[in-house]
Amino acid sequence: MINKEDKDYRLQQEQTDELLPRAWKSGSLKYDELKPLSEGGTAKLFLTEDLNLHRNVAYKALHKDLQDSDIETQRFVREARVTANIQHPGTVPVYELGRDRDGQLFFTMKRVLGLDLRQILLDLKHEVPDTMERFPLPRLLDVLIQVSQTIAYAHDIGVVHRDLKPANIIIGKFGEVYVLDWGLAKVMGGKSLAKELGSNPQSGDLSLTRSGMHYGTPMYMTPEIARGLSDLDEKSDVFSLGILLFEMLTLEPFLQGNDISEIKQKLLEEPYRLPREVNPERHIPKDLQAICMKALHRSRGLRYSNATSFLEDLQRYRHGEEVSVYWYSGWERFTRWNNQNAYLIISLISGLIGAGIYALFAH
Repeated sequence: MINKEDKDYRLQQEQTDELLPRAWKSGSLKYDELKPLSEGGTAKLFLTEDLNLHRNVAYKALHKDLQDSDIETQRFVREARVTANIQHPGTVPVYELGRDRDGQLFFTMKRVLGLDLRQILLDLKHEVPDTMERFPLPRLLDVLIQVSQTIAYAHDIGVVHRDLKPANIIIGKFGEVYVLDWGLAKVMGGKSLAKELGSNPQSGDLSLTRSGMHYGTPMYMTPEIARGLSDLDEKSDVFSLGILLFEMLTLEPFLQGNDISEIKQKLLEEPYRLPREVNPERHIPKDLQAICMKALHRSRGLRYSNATSFLEDLQRYRHGEEVSVYWYSGWERFTRWNNQNAYLIISLISGLIGAGIYALFAH
């Protein structure tokens, strides 16, 4: 059988035309050998083949020691169903949710090939030539625009991601951008998992979900998560989009600390660093910095009202238009007009010079 992991893999006709047996396999039985791909804190990801469709898929299963945990199994099921219902080009299609022959939960989804944004930013910081050529700042902004479109769509159907970070964003070979890992997603208006399961609030299993506790990655916490608030809304994701923009602009972490207490203090009490001060050598445009800091306002009420507003300002910047959160001086407006109309100005000057030369020699 052709190795579909091969970069040069091409679909063969015998794979598409093979007859499906009358005694066909369904459920977990239709998947071939599970080959380890990656492993997280709660689940493992495998590569396998759907023997009925002859395609490679990603197969996700909980760690064995968590399979009896009510909170983790419900999170797992929620991740599968939330991801399946965010039917957007920026999310990974889910193919099946079920149980294997031992009764253990699994779900399968499209296998995504590409680079994660965390590695791209790290390579840019270390000036890896190929990455610098492929991902200049305008390209990074285009990636963020695609991420913001996905998040805005999720918010529109009532889902907050809550764990946006560079490692959860994949850029594919042909420019596709995926937002992964919806395991901590919240359905707006719903109760927390702790309340849904009626568990003891002192239970160790709830350490990642009950109010006052932390989940996700500390460096990418939002102020609401750091405060332990339970009424998270789409503005929490807006803050995370601001962190992504900050790291794209500066190639430095938004927050650093020796432990979660230090990070929390910086997040909740200290003034946030401006991108232009963090990395002045990158000559970060002031209006782009203004977009970033608007999204990163500590107070929810002073941030962008939603991901769509953030997205619209990013698009205005990319199209050479004025953004809503920056006041342009007269000189800046004049400079912008000159830059946008440089071809017209050159053409007019060339025309005037040409007319002058013609008039000079015509007499």
